[in-house]
Order: sequence, then structure tokens, then C-alpha cells
Amino acid sequence: AEMAAAVSRDDELVVKSPSDNRSYRLLRLANGLCALLIHDPEIYADGGPAPKPNEDVDMDDGDDEEEDDEDDEEDDEEYSDEDGEDDDDEEGEEDEDGSEPKRKKDKGSSEPVIKKAAAAVCVGMGSFADPPKAQGLAHFLEHMLFMGSSVFPDENEYDSYLSKHGGSSNAFTETEYTCYHFEVNREYLKGALDRFSQFFVSPLVKAEAMDREILAVDSEFNQVLQSDSCRLYQLQSHTCSQGHPLNRFTWGNKKSLSNAMGSGINLREEILQMYMSNYHGGMMKLVIIGGEPLDTLEAWTMELFSEVKAGPLLEISPKTDMPFWKSGKLYKLEAVRDVHSLFLSWTLPCLHKEYMKKPEDYLAHLLGHEGKGSLLYFLKAKGWASTLSAGVGTGGTQRSSYAYIFEMSIRLSDSGLKNLFEVITAVYQYINLLKQSEPQEWIFKELQDIGYMEFRFAEEQPPDDYVVDLAENMLFYSEKHIISGEYIYEGWEPELVKHVLSFFHPDNMRVDILSRSFDKQSQAIRCEPWFGSQYIEEDIPSSLIESWRNPVEIDGNFHLPRKNEYIPGDFSLRNASIPKSSNDDNPRCIVDEPFIKLWHKMDITFNVPRANAYFLISVKDGCSSLRNSVLTDLFANLLKDELNEVLYQAYVAKLETSLSVVGSNLELKLYGYNDKLAILLSHILAASQSFSPKIDRFEVIKEDLERAYRNTNMKPMSHSTYLRLQFLRQIFWDVNEKLKVLATLTFSDLAAFVPELLSQLHIEGLCHGNLSGDEAINISKIFQNTLSGQTLSVEARHGERVLCIPHGANFIRSVRVKNDLEENSVVEVYFPVEQDIGKDSTRLRAITDLFSNIIEEPCFDQLRTKEQLGYTVDSSPRMTYRLLAYCFRVMSSKYSPVYLQSRIDNFIDGLSALLDGLEEETFEHHKSGLIAQKLEKDPSLSYQTGDYWSQITDKRYMFDMSKLEAEELRTVGKEDVISWYNAYIRSSSPTRRRLAIHVYGCNSDIAEAAKLQEQSWTAIDDVESLKGSSQFYPSLC
Repeated sequence: AEMAAAVSRDDELVVKSPSDNRSYRLLRLANGLCALLIHDPEIYADGGPAPKPNEDVDMDDGDDEEEDDEDDEEDDEEYSDEDGEDDDDEEGEEDEDGSEPKRKKDKGSSEPVIKKAAAAVCVGMGSFADPPKAQGLAHFLEHMLFMGSSVFPDENEYDSYLSKHGGSSNAFTETEYTCYHFEVNREYLKGALDRFSQFFVSPLVKAEAMDREILAVDSEFNQVLQSDSCRLYQLQSHTCSQGHPLNRFTWGNKKSLSNAMGSGINLREEILQMYMSNYHGGMMKLVIIGGEPLDTLEAWTMELFSEVKAGPLLEISPKTDMPFWKSGKLYKLEAVRDVHSLFLSWTLPCLHKEYMKKPEDYLAHLLGHEGKGSLLYFLKAKGWASTLSAGVGTGGTQRSSYAYIFEMSIRLSDSGLKNLFEVITAVYQYINLLKQSEPQEWIFKELQDIGYMEFRFAEEQPPDDYVVDLAENMLFYSEKHIISGEYIYEGWEPELVKHVLSFFHPDNMRVDILSRSFDKQSQAIRCEPWFGSQYIEEDIPSSLIESWRNPVEIDGNFHLPRKNEYIPGDFSLRNASIPKSSNDDNPRCIVDEPFIKLWHKMDITFNVPRANAYFLISVKDGCSSLRNSVLTDLFANLLKDELNEVLYQAYVAKLETSLSVVGSNLELKLYGYNDKLAILLSHILAASQSFSPKIDRFEVIKEDLERAYRNTNMKPMSHSTYLRLQFLRQIFWDVNEKLKVLATLTFSDLAAFVPELLSQLHIEGLCHGNLSGDEAINISKIFQNTLSGQTLSVEARHGERVLCIPHGANFIRSVRVKNDLEENSVVEVYFPVEQDIGKDSTRLRAITDLFSNIIEEPCFDQLRTKEQLGYTVDSSPRMTYRLLAYCFRVMSSKYSPVYLQSRIDNFIDGLSALLDGLEEETFEHHKSGLIAQKLEKDPSLSYQTGDYWSQITDKRYMFDMSKLEAEELRTVGKEDVISWYNAYIRSSSPTRRRLAIHVYGCNSDIAEAAKLQEQSWTAIDDVESLKGSSQFYPSLC
């Protein structure tokens, strides 16, 4: 194909934030494809693109855990050993080392600032296009595009190229679009685009790859089989009007796809048909961010994407009115977790065209408000609910061209469940208040100010997240507003708000109840076919519906929110007066007193009026006993409950707070605009100082905590992490024991405990961002002046101690899943390396990371793509309270832990040959890719704060750790990686140590575990007695 000229280009059209120094070009190709090219001058801030080394193409990597539209729990962050696994928020989870979830790197200050390049393509077709006879086809097609193209026929060529050059990729299927994206080290953007563009030109869709990849789709579905939110979504689809696009099964699984083949459908032809009809230029939005000049990016786009077939321009226009659901029904769905959740859904017209006015967000702001006068405030006072959220979700189902679905979800207490209809009555009283009072322009103005402020001072996202967001935005916003569309509120139109509000009536409402208290004996039980979940459909009495239509009265407690005192007014930068030195300093300790130690760094990199203030508050005996640890949990939850109204107002104004129990400490974080930060902190500390629990709230919060404890470990992946930590940590209170103790605790127990808990304290904190040294010192004074506790002595502060597994030991812990219906099994094999201390520790971390970088893709390719053991396969370093280790994990719904263990062992044994056979050039690619990753600039202030904070909580204080690791890597040779493997991982090594955690799914027989004891494994059933006779490392943090 000869080079086609661009039909049009525009460098001025897209409105960008005043603080954004990137340049944007909109390009339309003759084939209809629309591209947004972004030149980021910081990508090559150290000079232009270097001449390309000759690229070889033989080494593998990939982490295309393609996520589905309803699945966002892939978070295997390097070096943070927490489980970012659970949906809903499980306060009862023990987490590991208090470090922030990190991106795949860990950086300190960096001289050569390096950023990655990235690209995304959104295709305007998704699972609504599935043929009824092959449900899940769009999602399956998305998987198949990764499996090789005519130009690059190798199945893992794309992934292996990315992996070798510091990159990664992913994709997801929505209802009306599908998105593919990658990021890669800056010099390799062209090579990655070359491989990526072929997805949209010449995919092979090989039959033999299809048979295996159906299993990957099936494993992916099995991951969510026990997820309450996914089950509810599927019930809503299942009970949708016949013939409605929502009435389908979007995930796809082996049954839906193989059955299609069984009934004579040629699945390959169906996929190619879907591809041919939809994958053309008119359906595609491309976004590329790179360091090259726009003209270069344009030339590459023309060269690679002009080959895409031409097609008419896509218009996602609002469709005809068709009712989603039968009205007047109540659906009761049996829950997997211990929860009572009420979901009220109203169907609104498609509001794509009203994105400037956002009437649905105005209503969400009021219906979801948590201040005095709000619906939640009222329901909490009654003891009926603990949380409430409202609004139109971001997913494709909630915002389709057919309708917007406005959902209110309310987490009920036992008494809220008993008074279910009274709860809904309260909702309609509040809706009636909104209908009777005119829409308020001042409220719109508040939202407008906050939106503009967020646009003006937007924190930069990682490049791959940014390109995905913009590619999605290109489908829904006009070209001018691709960046600003989600932030702007323009054109106050009270009539439009009233029009949207008119859809909030009981005849247009769907009611779903998700609960474990479900009548299993009922004759009316039905079964949702894909998940097999049980539900009952009931009629709501018409007298109730009538009373909701016209509430007789509105409770006197309801009123609109008051003016928000936390909206910032001062955006001036504290660093304006200091010279911009290229050298970015590390945090300095500016207060070092027995009671409080404070680190400070004024930001000179990101130049936004934001600040992050993090504090670790050591309390007296917070976790010294089982009883105390439960009382500490109760105290933290009651304090959050007490402060909720204030914290919520600040949250709306983008100043957020988190308060959690981490180990035996309280961790308090304030992050957002700095203007009102000190005021909020004073308020929080004053409330905790004068805290006196209230008996009615105690009962409600106790019930909540009981649920959180019961729901802990319901997911096999978090369960295995939990079991590993239980094994490793010297002090670890078992959640089932906590549950028993909680039942015995009374209000007076808590009232007596709190003054004791706060009687002795020690605070270590970090103030980072737009705060001067004086302001930071002032913050330390707020602590000293507000809290009356004495200083907690160094000896009384709890240090974490980690078990030292002896050389040559092979410990195994085998446990059944907690949820009897959970089919997935998990195997986690953990190899301790060394304690992270001493002069060699940086080199050891660097070698461990390099090993990981080399084997990550072969591991994925072998255990997932080829053997199809399960959807989740990962291998990565772990840092547990400064014990460095390496970990392999597989989750599978098909195979038993014993088999999975044998396949992991087989892969590990094969690594010897893989490392020996690694060509020097490939090794150097991995090394330079990892060095670039270590030197990569943090995308935003909060990522940098997270890195600094983990150095403080780990008491390592090595704020430029990544830079030091990058330096160290320069002298690491292939033989160093091999000798590391031979010492710590290889089965014949006398110094190797292993801990395996096996979680048995309901289809696997735990009796098989006995087989492993014949293979040199030592089964551990009583962890506490093992700890009693074991050595522990000295505490470092």
C-alpha cells in the first residue's frame, strides 16, 4: 500500500490544561482512523532519541493479563506485599508492610528523568455485538489478537518484545468498545507500534491457539464466579427484557464458546466475520504518547496505520427507548460474602451529548452526600445503613447509547434489612425534597469550581493509563474536549436537571437485594444460568409503590447540603521563590523530638498546589494481645464514623483522608490540595483527643467489623497471602480468633480501652508537596498541642519480626478455601533470599529484580499461554518487613495444588537451561530495560510520596533506592544472575529455602496433600507451635 496522506491535522484544537507542557496533534487518516498524537518533551529531557541498537527478536515476556470490563483486581505490584485483591473494602484484612501499592518500580530522586512511551487503540465495538449463539465472542476476539499476525507470526512476539524493553500490555472488552494498550521504554516505541498495528491489519487467529485461548477466557470467568458484584451484574442482564442488548452473557466461558462450536457454528469464521465487519479505520481511535517530534509520530502513524482497512465513521448515537426491566419487582440474590446490600437503579435517557452539563453528576452529588441533612446521615442515625453511594457508574453498561443507569447502593445493617421498605421510603422523601426545591445554581457552581481546579492542576497519570483514558474520551467527547470533557461543567440548565430528576420514580426503578439471609427453602427460587447463583423475584406491593410515587411528608431532618468550607482558594506555589535546581533533593528530617519525628520535602518537580501528609502513629499496646488488636480495629472504625461528615466534605473538595490500622500502628494520610490541609488535620486530631464513643454507633460499627472479619479470606488469592503472612510474622492474630473475641466485647470495654491506647504515643511523619518548611513544622506543632499523650518509649514500640526459615527447609501449608463454592485453587511458592540490610543489600535487590525481568514472560508464556494452568500466573519479588524473597503464584479452577506445584517445579528446574542459553545481547536488553525502569520519573506527586513513605515505614530511609539499584545493575553480569538462581531457587542448592501455600478449591481433594510429604516437604498444620520453636530475624521496622 502506498503512503496515504493525512486527510486533516490540527495542532490547536484540543484544549489542554494550562500546566500541561505536552503538545497534541489530531490526525485523521484517509481510512477514517482518528489519531491523537502527543509529544511529551520530558521523555527525552536528557537529549534526543539515541540511535537504535540493532533489535533482535527472540526473547520473551508479557503480562497481557487482559482484564475484562468488570474485573479490576490485577495488582501484583512489585515489592509491596499487600493484597490489593478484594472487592469492596475489607477493613479486616491484615496487610503486610504498610507500603503503598507501587507501580512496577521503586524510585528515588533521579538525575536523568526518564518516562515511558505508550499507545492505545479503542475500537468502537464491544460485547453488545456478540451474536446470541456465541456469547463472549468480542472478549474472545480481544484475546486472539494477541496471538500473532502475518508479519509477526510468533504467538508471544508482541509480549516478548515489550518485556525485553521495559514494557507491558493489556486489553479489555467493554459493552460498546474494546481497548488495547501498551507502554514501553522510550527508544522502542516504533518497534512496539509496528507489532501492535498488526493487531488491526493482519491477525492470524490460528485454530490451535483458539483452542487454548478459550481456556484462558474460561479461567478468567472462573476468577469472578464467586464475586458478588459480577453475580449481581449478570442477574440484572439475565432479567433484562428479551432482545435487549443487555440481556446477554458478556464474559464468555468455555461453555458459551465451545457449545457454539458443538452446535455447528464455525467459531473461527464468526470471529473473522466480527473482525472484518468492525475492525476498520472509521471505528478506531488511536492515541500515541512519545518523546519524538509530532512530525515523526505522524510519519509512523501514516506508515503503520494506513494499512488498516477503510470504513465509515462511527457515530455512537442514542438508541430508541426500550424498557430494560419489568417494573414493580424486587430481586433477592443470595450473596457469597456476609453482606446486606440494597441496589436501587433508575434508567435515564442516554446523556452522552450532555457531558458539558453533567445533570446526572449534579444529582449524584446530592443523593450520595454524607453531610448533615443527607440521606445517608439520616439512615445512619436510624442505625439502618453504614455506607451509601449514588451515581451513574463509569462502565459501558451504565453509560451505553441505550440508556444511562443511575444506581444507588446502600450497605444495610441487620435492622436496615428488616426495615427495607422504610429505607426506600426515606430515599423517595429525599428525592421529593429535590423535586420540590428548585435546582440550586450555587451547588452547580461548587462542582464547576472543583472540576476546573482538577483540570487545571491534574496530576499526571502513568502514560499507559493516560492513553487509554484519552482513547475512550475520543469516542464520547467532541475533539476539542478530549482532555477536558470529564472535568468541565458548563451551561447551567435547571430544566435539564428537572427533566433527568423526573425519571426518579418507582415505576422506573429496579430493586436488588444482595444478602446471605436468603430463604433457601422458598419455592420461588430460580437459578441464573451462567453463575448458577440463586435468586427470587417478588412483586412489591402496589400500595407501597403508590406511597413512593407521592410521599405524604418529607422528614424534617432532610435538607440540602451546606456550603463546602474545604474548597481551596489559595493555589500559590511555595517553591516560586526558590531557584529551580536540576537536582531534586530527598526528604529531610526537620523535626526530631522524642514525641514526633517529621520528614519534609517541598516539591520542585510537579509544581501543583497539592500536598501529601502521611503519619505513622505508634500507640500503646495496640496489638500486644488478641483482645487489644480487636479493640484497636473498633476504635479506628468508630473514629472514622464520628469524623465522616467532615472527611466527606473535604473529600468532595479533593482533600482526602485515610485512617487505617497497619500492624500495631495507626496510619493517617491526608492528601490533596494543600490550602485547607492543616485545618483538616487539626479537626481530626481534636476529634480523636476528645473521642468518646456512643453506644448506638458502637453496636452498628461492631456489626460492620464482624462482617469484615467474616469476609476476610473469601478470595483464594488473598487467602494465600494471608496464610503466608501468618506463617512469617511473629505476632499475627488470626481473623477467626478475632471474630470470637469481638463477640464478647462490650461498649464499656471499648470506653475503658481508648484512653489507655492513646496515653502514650510516638509519631513519625512525612510532609511532601506544596508545603514550606515552616508549614511542616507548624503541622508537627498541631500534633504536640492537640494530643495529650506521653511519649511512647522506643522499647515499647512494636517492631515486626519475621520467621527465619532454615536452609534446606521445605515447609508446606495446605488449607481448604473458605468459601465452599469456590472452585479456584491457589499455589504460592515463596523463596526467602536474605534480610534487606547491609552493604550488599542493594546489589541483591537489583539482581532479584533482573532475574524477575528475565523470567516473567517465559513463566507466563509457559504456565498460562501454553499449559493453560489458569488465568493468573505471576512471578515477582516480595519484600516483607525487609525480608527479600521471590514468589511464584498460580490460581487455577482446573487443576489441583499438587499438580500446579509439579508444573511450577518443572518450570523452575528448566530455568537453569534458560539462563545458560540466554544470549548476551538479550541479557543486555533486559538489563538496560530494567535500568531505564529504575530511573523512570514518577508520574505524579502521590507516586513519589508513596516511594518515600515506604522508605520511612521500612525504616530504610534510602530515598534514592532506585537510582542506587540502577547504578548497581550496570555492573551485574549474566553469571551473577545464574549464581543468584543457583543459591536461592535451584532445587539442588543446599541454601535454598521454600515455603509453599496450597489453597484447595472445592473441586480438589485436600487428601492429595499427603503425597507431597513423600517428596521432602514438611507439612505444617500448627503454625503457632512451629513459631514457638523457630528463629526470627531481628526486627528492622
